Amino acid sequence: MSTGPRILSVDDSKTVRRMLVRLFKPFHCTLSQAANGEEGLVVATSEKPDLIFLDYNMPVMDGLTMLQRLREDVSLRHTPVIMLTAEAGAKQIAAAARLGARDYITKPFQEDLLLSKTARIIPLVLRPSVPSSIEHAPDTTGGQTAPPFTPELKAP
Repeated sequence: MSTGPRILSVDDSKTVRRMLVRLFKPFHCTLSQAANGEEGLVVATSEKPDLIFLDYNMPVMDGLTMLQRLREDVSLRHTPVIMLTAEAGAKQIAAAARLGARDYITKPFQEDLLLSKTARIIPLVLRPSVPSSIEHAPDTTGGQTAPPFTPELKAP
């Protein structure tokens, strides 16, 4: 069974990494984490992610340096990268774009925007939901099903 797309989150903020884990939990994908660019390169080299979320300012190795190293590595140079950072300056955005970042999202970010931009790069397929207690209620319909929902469109 396939594990779905592989995502790598590289951010020195544990809070941001936890938010991404929570955000992608409903989807059929694997999310790995690294706290700085150096760790991120090690994980990227071993796991070959399908997408990387990359912070700009981090200790040890910043995101721009990691992005440059990714582009120099034959096996990783085409890996899509979305910058996910508080840096909103035109110079930072331009530098990331010159190194081939696919997108740039500033923190704080809107979850639906991040998911939308992610879905443009990798498929986001929902995992089968855990049955709720409502789904286990006894069938009182006699096996009958409701007609499909068809919204009524009314002219203003």
